[in-house]
Amino acid sequence: MSASAAAEPRFAAAARWISTGARLVLGGVFIVAGALKVIDPQSSVAAVRAYRLLPSSLETMVGWGLPFAEIALGLLLLAGIATRVVAVATAILLLVFIFAVASAWVRGLSIDCGCFGGGGEVAPGQTAYGAELLRDVGLLLLALWLVWQPRSRLALDGFGNARDQPHGERRSRESGAMNEA
Repeated sequence: MSASAAAEPRFAAAARWISTGARLVLGGVFIVAGALKVIDPQSSVAAVRAYRLLPSSLETMVGWGLPFAEIALGLLLLAGIATRVVAVATAILLLVFIFAVASAWVRGLSIDCGCFGGGGEVAPGQTAYGAELLRDVGLLLLALWLVWQPRSRLALDGFGNARDQPHGERRSRESGAMNEA
């Protein structure tokens, strides 16, 4: 057995644990963000409105709908259901968030991002655009990891599916079954 062949199962095992952590962190963040907004939808609408990016007819719809979308994505990530698809949707949403915050910063708006409730206009100097962008880029990296490596532990994606087992585990179980026959 070559060194690269031996390293492959180790990488797969480590990747599954990294993916588990990424899935749980990202899911938890989205559930908390959505839950904090859903309890005060008018603040969520005000936060969306403060960005001055959407027509007023869409601001209300996005302000009301975004918290529920975040909660849904978070729950799907926590459960490990359709992980790659949900990670793609999460990455797209994070790209939208990154664009919106960067846009507000470049245009000189003084707003709270509203990422975890609240939001809207704030006094100049009370913005935290740099920290918000770093946080969102970090979360985007977690989402992109899950697009690349969606298989994880404690996920419903592969519950009871032999194909979800790492290649080395599957091969050893198959050969064990042959030896028993």
